Amino acid sequence: MDIDHGRLDPLRRGRGPIQEHVIDELVAGRLSRREFLSRATKVGIGIPAATAILAACGTSTHSAASHPSSTAPASSSTAKAAGKATGKAGATIRAGQAVPSGAINPLIVNDQGGLETLDIVGEWLTFCDEKLVHRPQLATSWKPNADATAWDFTIRQGVKFADGTPLTVDDVVYTMKQQADPKVGVNAASVFGGTLTSAGVEKLDDTTVRFNLEAADGSFTDAVSQTNYNVMIVPNNYDFTKFESEFPGTGKFMMKSYTRNVGGTFVRNPHYWGTPALPAEIQLTYFSDEGAMTSALEAGSIDCDDLFTVSGSPQLLTGNFNVLALKSSLQRQLSMRCDTGPFTNKLVRQAMALTLNRPEIVQALFKGYAVVGNDNPFAPVFPMYNPSVPQRVQDISRAKKLMAQAGASRGFSCQLATEQFEEIPQFAQIIKQSAAQIGIDIKLSITSQTQYYGAGVFGQSPWLDATMSLVDYGARGVPNVYLEAPLQTINAKTGQGSWNAAHFNDPAYDTLSKQYVAATDLTTQRKLAGQIETLLLDETPIIWAYFFDGLTAQAKNVNGIYPTPLGIFYYNMTKS
Repeated sequence: MDIDHGRLDPLRRGRGPIQEHVIDELVAGRLSRREFLSRATKVGIGIPAATAILAACGTSTHSAASHPSSTAPASSSTAKAAGKATGKAGATIRAGQAVPSGAINPLIVNDQGGLETLDIVGEWLTFCDEKLVHRPQLATSWKPNADATAWDFTIRQGVKFADGTPLTVDDVVYTMKQQADPKVGVNAASVFGGTLTSAGVEKLDDTTVRFNLEAADGSFTDAVSQTNYNVMIVPNNYDFTKFESEFPGTGKFMMKSYTRNVGGTFVRNPHYWGTPALPAEIQLTYFSDEGAMTSALEAGSIDCDDLFTVSGSPQLLTGNFNVLALKSSLQRQLSMRCDTGPFTNKLVRQAMALTLNRPEIVQALFKGYAVVGNDNPFAPVFPMYNPSVPQRVQDISRAKKLMAQAGASRGFSCQLATEQFEEIPQFAQIIKQSAAQIGIDIKLSITSQTQYYGAGVFGQSPWLDATMSLVDYGARGVPNVYLEAPLQTINAKTGQGSWNAAHFNDPAYDTLSKQYVAATDLTTQRKLAGQIETLLLDETPIIWAYFFDGLTAQAKNVNGIYPTPLGIFYYNMTKS
């Protein structure tokens, strides 16, 4: 690497130790261009500065171009990659989307349809793009202290909500205090549990918010991005129960009309702070199943869909539609209760994991638009993924031996709770058939998302108490939420382990995962990732069989889908 210190030294000057360390990692050759850009933006080195640092180190990047919500122009190469529209602006886009499982309320939304609806009108402090680079949105800059236990965010000025009311720091503080309070029953507790409390949200002045953390978080920038979809900013003292009737937000679109479970019409927000949206109007239609949405796209009733699966809609891959495939950490988690029932013995859990033929599953369900998982949440798309841990493969003979060692050679029956969503029912059937090879008789309970995430699926017991549960997880910019919510020891007071369906309780894991979250450099993260992967492969509280690509489809005369790691897209589209 040919380093121009005359250019680099001024760019380093005045930065905190965390930012300087990331630059040191680049200079030492331990970070690629892509890894540096992703890591630098997380710790508060802005895109222009990061690009200049790369240039001073004798390299460059094309990843720094703006996304469609930015006011800066995108380069031609990035515009193509991001789906930059080239047709006529001002169109009406008819969009299909999964029906939300309940009322649209930012505090409690936890499903694909709900979070995508929030995304039409809302904005967050930061924006995580398809390269896992974090960009300014309602915050223009951010910076951690020396040990990443406090983060300062500078709030963008001149922003207005859809009704014309100016955005203030007080709005940000109120929103984040609500979202960080587990007593409110917020879904964001899965991200903030053990890290941020309401008391830790502090207004420093009229332009700055400080987050004083309970524990260090080297990637806190992601926790305030759209990948933590609940934390879209709303007005100060807002009554969240009114959200579905008003849809307050600072985003490109505002609500014109809305009917629960049916859909709505969204038009340009005249007060939007950045470049106006290309479409004049979004006509949103909800669909209760993928088949109906795909049929509507084929019939020309809608122009685009939010997500489709290879197993459910293979006809969309025939070339008659524009399809965007995005490598991601989209995943399904198969949890097994570690504290009661037949899976208390880790040998039984290991045996269950050994019954799955992962390459065949990837081919059958995704036709190659996925990669096999190794029973840990580090998807290969993450820079800190550690490939040194051996891949688990199907081994029925060994699985039977483990069952015998555990005293379960005669097998047993159990129930698996899951949801009617995308390819999950087919995967559940594969799990049932695979388990039968070693004498495990799985009774499937496949319910609607409303039932699954609601009052419970087995009598009065919530799905989190099922012997086995299979749940969908959206993609994230960093793996932190996967490491915390479904695996850390349950603590109702702090919100830790809020999605721990396995009831996994392992002090060694808790320590490792907290060390990982606190880490601020990629070398340390990758080392800890390897240790976590090894521990989880041994304990196997959860089976991660695959990570799949986010697939969206649009009619041939529609351009401009911008994909994100969460498996959603931005309606910056035109019709030609």
